[in-house]
Amino acid sequence: MNRTIIDAHSHLWLRQDTTVDNMPIRTLGNGRSLFMGEVRQMLPPFMIDGKNSAEVFLSNMDYAQVAAAVVTQEFIDGIQNDYLLEVAAEYPERFFVYGLCEFRRPGYFVQAQQLIAQGFKAIKIPAQRLLLKEGRIFLNCDEMMRMFHYMEEHGIILSVDLADGDTQTAELEEVIQECPALKVAIGHFGMVTRPDWLAQIRLARYPNVMIESGGITWLFNDEFYPFDGAVRAIREAAGLVGMEKLMWGSDYPRTITAITYKMSYDFIVRSKELSEQEKDRFLGENAIAFYGFRDLPVLPYIKNMSE
Repeated sequence: MNRTIIDAHSHLWLRQDTTVDNMPIRTLGNGRSLFMGEVRQMLPPFMIDGKNSAEVFLSNMDYAQVAAAVVTQEFIDGIQNDYLLEVAAEYPERFFVYGLCEFRRPGYFVQAQQLIAQGFKAIKIPAQRLLLKEGRIFLNCDEMMRMFHYMEEHGIILSVDLADGDTQTAELEEVIQECPALKVAIGHFGMVTRPDWLAQIRLARYPNVMIESGGITWLFNDEFYPFDGAVRAIREAAGLVGMEKLMWGSDYPRTITAITYKMSYDFIVRSKELSEQEKDRFLGENAIAFYGFRDLPVLPYIKNMSE
């Protein structure tokens, strides 16, 4: 395979031990977690210790010929800043990592400053988790805007996962307009299977905004491989904003409880609906340009025993 593949949306953690919406999330065993009132298969069952480590991910990446990955964060995994700093220091050519603040309470601007001082080049906001029962936290509130201006001044990238449809798009659009040099990656392909998903995609018409497809196989799970609906959605989004504004992401490891890691992009490679140039852009070139990856490894194809 000649193309370079970059995963623009993945997760790492050593243990889940947190609370979201006053409900616990805890690592159990055999890849399972207690997740907000029920037991869910969070990891493949062979990951029996519950560790979603960089080393296991690298093994999956090498096998699937994925050169590098962007590691984002989500409150459901707990804040993983300390571990991700270690990962970035040990594997700088393979991982680009996001820092996460406690955005559900005031004081996150100072936290963001501290993360940037520690070496984080990007900050993640799981904005869909900010529609709190005790009061919604708006992306364009005063403390958020102070943080975004600070990030813009220091060349820090923002990743944001939005609530379904256009619930938060007006807020984010104000941020984008106010901070035209702030690079923004919108996750989960705009929550593509939900109503009004194209409202999120249209934000990529701004020059500093990209869309990544983390979780697209989860969103089209009912359809399953080869995810023809996902390919059609990628085509539709490209028609609105251009293929150069779209990046592939796997949402590893949660998505590989249903499919293999390689399958999370292989349906793109095999599709006849996209040109080879479009595949090159979507699967790697756009992410390389956006995140500035360099010195990427060339990974050989290793034949399976079944071949």
